[in-house]
Amino acid sequence: MQLDIYQIDAFTDTLFGGNPACVVPLTEWLPDTQMLQIAAENAVAETAFFILQQESALLRWFTPDIEMDLCGHATLATAHVIKQHLGYTNDQISFHTLSGELIVTFENDTYRLDLPARMPSPAPLPDIIRDAISIQPVAVLKARDYVLVYNTETDVRNIRIDRQIFDQINLDPGGVIITAKGERSDFVSRFFTPQSTILEDPVTGSAHCSLIPYWASILNKQEMFALQVSSRLGKLYCTNKGQRVNISGKARTYLKGACWIV
Repeated sequence: MQLDIYQIDAFTDTLFGGNPACVVPLTEWLPDTQMLQIAAENAVAETAFFILQQESALLRWFTPDIEMDLCGHATLATAHVIKQHLGYTNDQISFHTLSGELIVTFENDTYRLDLPARMPSPAPLPDIIRDAISIQPVAVLKARDYVLVYNTETDVRNIRIDRQIFDQINLDPGGVIITAKGERSDFVSRFFTPQSTILEDPVTGSAHCSLIPYWASILNKQEMFALQVSSRLGKLYCTNKGQRVNISGKARTYLKGACWIV
């Protein structure tokens, strides 16, 4: 069986920026074990598999290790493939996913994702996470992911993770967000997943399901510009909508190819 495969840099207007995702169009689902093997072989943070219908698509996301319940950057990458490479002409598409219906609207060369809000609540910090991070947070919250709040962007950029300690905690399918007010943006963040092949995710759309409502409440702003300050740098235009959040960004195609499944 030959499958088309695309690699897309998401949440960036520059090739080699943002977060790379692989996107694989299907006509029917492969066995879960096979999709996980393909994701592991691709060796990027997420591989999206989708089945295009008329004005919607079925969509699933796999890391090299597990299936995820929500992935923003791979959703954006999938929308980019459908719009730019498959001749889709409508101005939006609805994805049916493990997190319900997700709508992506096409606005010129920008993609606006409508995702569920996940407002984090105050929570104790597990000792393993405390021992694994080089700088301690000023506040700790949790939704799907732990959200560690810091005083400055410099703190967020300078944090180091002791992976030998960090990997002792299992947050499947969540991770740890570190965040602070931004110097050139409303807020900044980084995202780490214990026990994963890729420790730091370059740009994490799903993390902003918690970051957007949190920072909206702190900054008293509903429209915000965010930077995920990994080495690849991600740019996200954010809107707080109450029970939903909108995240907009751009994408660039790195490659198109094929894989052969025997």
